[in-house]
Amino acid sequence: MAHARESSVVFSNPQEAKNRRSLLAPSFSRQAVMKLEYTIQQKVDQLVTLLQKYYSSPDSTAEISIAYRSLTTDVVTEYCFANSIDTLAHPNFSHPVAKQTRDVVKRMWIQVHFPFVIDIVKCVPEKFVLWLFPHFASFVDVKARFERQVDSLISNPDALSTTDHETIFHHLLAPKDLQLRPSRTSLVHEAFTLIGAGSDTVGHACTVGTYFALQDHSISMRLSEELREAWPDEDRPMSFSGLEKLPYLTAFIKEALRMSIGVIHPLPRIVSDETPEIGGLKLPAGTVVGMSQYFMHMNPEVFSDPYTFNPDRWLVEDTSEMMLNFVPFSKGPRQCIGLNLAWCELYLILGNVFRKLNLCLVGDNEDIDLKLGKVPNYFVPVWEKSGYKAFCKSAAGLKSSE
Repeated sequence: MAHARESSVVFSNPQEAKNRRSLLAPSFSRQAVMKLEYTIQQKVDQLVTLLQKYYSSPDSTAEISIAYRSLTTDVVTEYCFANSIDTLAHPNFSHPVAKQTRDVVKRMWIQVHFPFVIDIVKCVPEKFVLWLFPHFASFVDVKARFERQVDSLISNPDALSTTDHETIFHHLLAPKDLQLRPSRTSLVHEAFTLIGAGSDTVGHACTVGTYFALQDHSISMRLSEELREAWPDEDRPMSFSGLEKLPYLTAFIKEALRMSIGVIHPLPRIVSDETPEIGGLKLPAGTVVGMSQYFMHMNPEVFSDPYTFNPDRWLVEDTSEMMLNFVPFSKGPRQCIGLNLAWCELYLILGNVFRKLNLCLVGDNEDIDLKLGKVPNYFVPVWEKSGYKAFCKSAAGLKSSE
């Protein structure tokens, strides 16, 4: 990604990537995520309350993808910076940062094919950039926000001791080996990457999963029944560790991740001297190879009827072959460093939504649509159905249906 060349995701040098990941890893371990579970739960509770209060009829609907993106943006900014952007507090889920991040995703193809454009953006006055490339307004605004946050911490490192909880900067700004301390530019790039990735992947998976659950009432019913049985008192939070033991919720989340894909563009990897054969080929060291997660998740030899949303595929006795090809967070030494946080978010968000809310799609949805449909490639998927709207039926209606 041309806008964040000095981030851990973009480093092509294996040692550079390993060094940076070693600094970030403590912040994203399962233990670290469990310690901050309460911060995620607070944001989830906020979203649930907003949907119940303001989107309770067909005349007051919410665009679910933006609602989820607002939530995940708040979670990742609170988790990484101990300073949430608080997009959920903005009326009608219209905070510019939530929408700007989506706009950046839609312009990702420019960075992939014309990376020099980003270099131009960096070198010329901001007003000229916005006049010449008006679509870069979101990029400029988000970048400036992160720069201010990073500069504040660099100029006043003691501020880290007053944060509500540990952040990524506790490790990045004070590494045991001072030679590994990132530059200011690298810190900004890392922040930009973490916020973008942290808000997009989880938000998109929740958007996809919720759509298909609302399309097929048998899916939403099985989810709510399993959750009610395991979680009889909805006013007492159910933990991440408790939710991940629920088989149908787990199958549903896996299928949502499979269908939401992750990164759709082939991720480049460099063959090393130790790389075994790939597809029966012995490739020379230094060869650049890539594999698309889309092709792996939609492989009919592994996932029968792959374009149909079907959580039951994950409830068979042997899922080893599917798990081998299940790569929403990639795999190996370059897999997504935030996957523990992502799993926690997915269980808490979808568990709470389908335990506490009775969401309904707007319009006539008698014809069940469980097909994936078109997914344009903007490096990450931009799903054609993601603009759907829904409203929350009253609690009384939910109780009576039980």
